[in-house]
Amino acid sequence: MLGRDEYLAVWSRWHGGTGTESALVRGWLSVAWGLARPLAGLPPILATALGLLVAAGAVLPARAGGSWLLLAGVLVGVSGLLDSLDGALAIGTGRASRRGFVLDSVVDRLTEVAYAGALWVAGAPGWLAVTFGALCWLPDYLRARAGQAGVRETGAISVWERPTRVLMTGFTLVGAGVVAGTGLDGEVVTVGAAAGAVLGGVGVVQLGVWLRRALAEPGSGDGSPPT
Repeated sequence: MLGRDEYLAVWSRWHGGTGTESALVRGWLSVAWGLARPLAGLPPILATALGLLVAAGAVLPARAGGSWLLLAGVLVGVSGLLDSLDGALAIGTGRASRRGFVLDSVVDRLTEVAYAGALWVAGAPGWLAVTFGALCWLPDYLRARAGQAGVRETGAISVWERPTRVLMTGFTLVGAGVVAGTGLDGEVVTVGAAAGAVLGGVGVVQLGVWLRRALAEPGSGDGSPPT
């Protein structure tokens, strides 16, 4: 198993040179690395599959409402950790592959559909849940299209990266569960989803500013993921 600093460096190369200086990203990745160390023998695909199943499973307690929202929020957090765990297992043990990289990205998007669905069934308006989900997808879609246009760098970390999406969804559901007895759970879910949508909008603007510069500079960022 790679040491933490080496793992962070390899993770950065796999993600187009994404920096790991952000306290949130570095902390999130460090937790995943710490969890992966005693589980190094497990296949990464197992963590990937479990992460998707746990995320989908969060929708059921979210729909039940009341104190079940606490469980829904916890499941969202666990799914996010499992998602990071599969990458930590793959990179940290030298089993990373392009196939796994693509599969992990697809599962990320599917889990974010589940997050939006959980917020919707927990009380967020449908249009707001759809907006939340779309803004989870849009940054990574833009980066993927930019990559097809020749941009090989991921760019600066925005306020709406994967850890933020997981934490926002999880904390919103847990917060709603805490106040469920007061009848304010629907309002908490709506406010949380709205706050996430605002952060998503800000993140897209941040990414758009960087992409505008990157796309205007042919040949910028020649790094590519290892094969």
